[in-house]
Formats: sequence, C-alpha cells, structure tokens
Amino acid sequence: MTTTYAALLRGINVSGSKRVPMPELRTVLTELGHTGVATYLQSGNAVFRSGSDDEDALAAGLEQALRRRFGFAVDCLVRDAGYLAAVADACPFPAAELEGRQLHVTYFDRPVDAGRFADLAAAEFLPEEFRLGDRCLYLYAPDGLGRSRLAVALGRPRHVKGLTATSRNWNTVVKLVEMTRG
Repeated sequence: MTTTYAALLRGINVSGSKRVPMPELRTVLTELGHTGVATYLQSGNAVFRSGSDDEDALAAGLEQALRRRFGFAVDCLVRDAGYLAAVADACPFPAAELEGRQLHVTYFDRPVDAGRFADLAAAEFLPEEFRLGDRCLYLYAPDGLGRSRLAVALGRPRHVKGLTATSRNWNTVVKLVEMTRG
C-alpha cells in the first residue's frame, strides 16, 4: 500500500540561489524509489507516492539526496494527503472570501507552542492576524506577504529558532491538497 505525500522544500529558487530545477527534483524523487512524482511551480513543491509511513525519514532521505546532487543543504518537510487536507479544512480565516495572496500557511516540522509568539502585540499588526494550527501557522496578510509587517515579526529568530519552517500561499495550499487527493 502506498501513501501520497507532498514534499515542501524550503528556500530554493529564490533570487537565483539554491537552484533546484523541477525536472531534476522529479528525477531525485524517482531515484529514491517514489512513484507518481509531480511538481508544482518552481518553488519546491512535489507530490509523490511511497510505501513508507515515516514522514521524517522520507524528508531526511530527500534532504540527503538533494545535498549529494546539488552540493548544498535544502530543508524539506514531507506531509501526507490527509494532513494537508486537514490543514486546509481547519483554516480559521474565511479562505473562500480572500485572494490567495492574502492568506498563507507556514508548515513546521513539529508542534509549536503559542508561548513562542507571546511577545507579539497582536493589536499592533491589525488588520494582519495569525493563528496556530497543527504543526502550522495561518497568516492573514491583506496587503500580501511582501508588505506584511507581521510576517517579518513572525520570522524573527527568537520565534522560529530550532524549527524547520516553510510557507505557502493559499493557492498553493489548495493545489497541493488537490494534487495529493488524486
């Protein structure tokens, strides 16, 4: 029996650094023995099927293969189809009423305690808001991520130290759910 997963690569193909062409990412995943491999956009989203049920081991294997192939480290998170759908379904913001660029999900490698962000004065960032979910953070940024003061504050080292985290806009969140369903 196989499970469908999404691999979420952090920090690749941004401003010309850490270039990982999507055809090569598909090749790496196939060489690891995965099937049904597909990629989405150029920002490190891949879908594949595997007989393994260990997301952490799958991520570690992909990280090692990418380091061997490209010569640099790439942090990866691997999440199964059920988790991705649950994150989308649990969105605390009215996603259907918003533009995809206004809503983002940051996926974490482990659960995150609200105390990590306790020093943020939420009222200072309104109308921007965030909510924690299951190994994720939902960010509502009405003017987009590039203009978000809250996104900058949330990304400070004191808030994310020791975590592997990678963000996707809502359009990508929805697309990955669709891709892992089929």
